[in-house]
Amino acid sequence: MKKLFSLVLLAYIGFSCSAPDRRAGEETDKDSISTTNNYSELWSIEKANDWYEKQGWLVGCNFSPSTAINQLEMWQEESFDPETIDRELGWAEDLGFNTIRVYLHDLLWEQDSTGFLDRMDQFLEISDRHGIKVMFVLFDGVWHPYPKLGTQPEPTPHVHNSGWVQSPGLEVLQDSSQDARLERYVKGVIGHFAEDDRILIWDIFNEPDNPNVSAYGDIETKDKAELALRLLKKSFTWAREAGPTQPITSGVWRGDYSDPTNLAPMDDFMLNNSDINSFHQYEGPEPFTEVMIYLKQYNRPLLCTEYMARGNKSTFEDILPIMKENNVGAYNWGFVAGKTQTIYPWDSWTKKYTAEPELWFHDIFRPDGTPYSQEEVDLIKHLTNN
Repeated sequence: MKKLFSLVLLAYIGFSCSAPDRRAGEETDKDSISTTNNYSELWSIEKANDWYEKQGWLVGCNFSPSTAINQLEMWQEESFDPETIDRELGWAEDLGFNTIRVYLHDLLWEQDSTGFLDRMDQFLEISDRHGIKVMFVLFDGVWHPYPKLGTQPEPTPHVHNSGWVQSPGLEVLQDSSQDARLERYVKGVIGHFAEDDRILIWDIFNEPDNPNVSAYGDIETKDKAELALRLLKKSFTWAREAGPTQPITSGVWRGDYSDPTNLAPMDDFMLNNSDINSFHQYEGPEPFTEVMIYLKQYNRPLLCTEYMARGNKSTFEDILPIMKENNVGAYNWGFVAGKTQTIYPWDSWTKKYTAEPELWFHDIFRPDGTPYSQEEVDLIKHLTNN
């Protein structure tokens, strides 16, 4: 591992010396950035790095309570579960986690905006008691494209994230007349918490162009990508206009950013309009390091907002020390095994499982707080100095 650190450092030094200096706003889509107040423009590189320096090393997880199958079940009044949230965030605090990434949903605003904001505030009170700051995710392009309010389905046995839902749903994504409703959601949520220091950062859209919707045969991947990019650009405008004191981001996830002059339009927009850059990486140390080095050229702070898939060679042992050494924020996927069933691998969508896998794919704890691996827990505590 020490040898790897040295290689990372040498490679980064050599790469950054020859990398283009992507100064703030140089290649920004001007139509996407509002200029209505002091917080309405892309942060300068200096401002972003000054902010990041004050945070210390950010380390945590993507969090959903074990009693929720998806974003709707987590937040709707009848299934909101502050007791479980408090207990599980206590385990996060014990690990030394200081931040979590949490998904919202546009339908929750449509259903009951006042109650939704109240529950968000209650959640923030709980997280703050545990010394944990929150990254909220407003939209998500992954998995079931037809979300519905109300009682959510029970998990499909042994299937990874069987009940997760996209936000907005496919029908809304295809219908530009829904933009006004989505604008109210983005501005309403961000505007309400715009000066709340319990919120670390806003993640505008998770994997907007993830092509898994094509499995439903309703829309071709290329069409989804185009529609998602349109909404992403609008959402950045709405978020800026809400005037948050917190930075905003949206994370690249495909993995090939070696040529910044030849990026996919989605990646180019994300990397040139985020105050703090973020990315996903579910592979082993070498691919992770390559991506990290590519993205460091933007000279902005870097957060890995999804990683850790044991069966994919993305492990705490191999990846977390690299992120600490290079001051990259770290959010592993999954925390407590529960209704999302992310202890099962992605191939459970097509391969039949009949029992708990010997090697968990994600997650750290069982529902009673017992670690899946005490060695992993000890390593995390060592790295967080807790």
